[in-house]
Amino acid sequence: MRRRRRALFLFFLIPGVSLASWVARTPDIRDRLEASTAEMGVILFGLSLGSMIGILCSGRLVSRFGTRPVMGVGFSLIVTSVGVVSAGSLLASAPLVMAGLFMFGVGMGGGEVAINVDAADVERATGKTTMPILHGCFSLGTVLGALVGMAATAVPVPAHWHLAVITVIVTAMLLYAIRAIPAGTGLQAPRETGSGQARPKLWKDTQLVLIGAIVLAMALAEGAASDWLPLLMVDGHGLDATSGSLVYTGFAAAMTVGRFGGAYFLDRFGRTAVMRACAVSGTIGLLAVIFSDNAVLAGAAVLFWGLGASLGFPVALSAAGETGPDETARVSLVATLGYIAFLVGPPALGFLGEHWGLRSAMLVVLVFVVSAIFLAPAVDTRRRSAALEEQERTQVS
Repeated sequence: MRRRRRALFLFFLIPGVSLASWVARTPDIRDRLEASTAEMGVILFGLSLGSMIGILCSGRLVSRFGTRPVMGVGFSLIVTSVGVVSAGSLLASAPLVMAGLFMFGVGMGGGEVAINVDAADVERATGKTTMPILHGCFSLGTVLGALVGMAATAVPVPAHWHLAVITVIVTAMLLYAIRAIPAGTGLQAPRETGSGQARPKLWKDTQLVLIGAIVLAMALAEGAASDWLPLLMVDGHGLDATSGSLVYTGFAAAMTVGRFGGAYFLDRFGRTAVMRACAVSGTIGLLAVIFSDNAVLAGAAVLFWGLGASLGFPVALSAAGETGPDETARVSLVATLGYIAFLVGPPALGFLGEHWGLRSAMLVVLVFVVSAIFLAPAVDTRRRSAALEEQERTQVS
């Protein structure tokens, strides 16, 4: 189990490093492609399209083949996509960059749902709050990727050579990690539910739907920053490319601190209080970034944005698995909603940003995050878990 957890740390680290490496170089790649904000939105649509395909297929693939093969194929696409984006930057080819992002979307949409199912299985087996720490590895990956990207921007190293090196590194990480993942995880629940009859009923579960709404809001806040924050600070607040990457690094660092420190606060104060505090923090950060004309204040407020977005995804996934039987289907459903918001929402913000500016486009994100303040009680599953345990004892007796 210890080796499996280490492997999962790497599986969460890989997409963080890969995504941040791309994000940190978006101003340079945008300039090399000579693309407008709307054209960048079109390029990012490749990420959205790929993610939708991966997300829609992932649940069935995990049910049929288990998490290990889905993770292997999905993450192979992720590491390959970084190389394709590198080639697109070298050749100044927008279609090639879009194709690379499409591959990344397919891999992340499919593979990430699988690793969340696997991570939820580890959390149940060990009885420890580990989901925030695992997601913290994703944020740690974004910090590392952003730092390297910022340094490469400052030197400067061409984006294509930077991304080529990242491709080699994440490929080595994948080859090491995949060997520790056992076969068979995720196969049991579909056999129990039989012919996929349980999944439509999940939408009738009010608490699960509310948890899905929370993860959708918080994942949108995370995804918006991951795709647009450097350009938001460059175009919206007048910073240079290196400073824009630095602000994104601060966001990623705040996410990392929130996730690695989240287990302590969750155990002490409970999920509802922590989730509500996260939503309030995210609201404060977004308000300052959107409405303040002071670039220093806006850059500092990004730390509140990052802390606010840090625990929404992992806490919601843990809660989803405790709302009833067939944990795999429940975690998969909520993870799907999260990745739809994380990967599909940001390109839509690009189209809004072309007409009203990126700062105004972030008002959409603000509305979603504010809603999470009021939906926070949905992640408290203690009463429901106790009722389910009592029901199981009654059935056994």
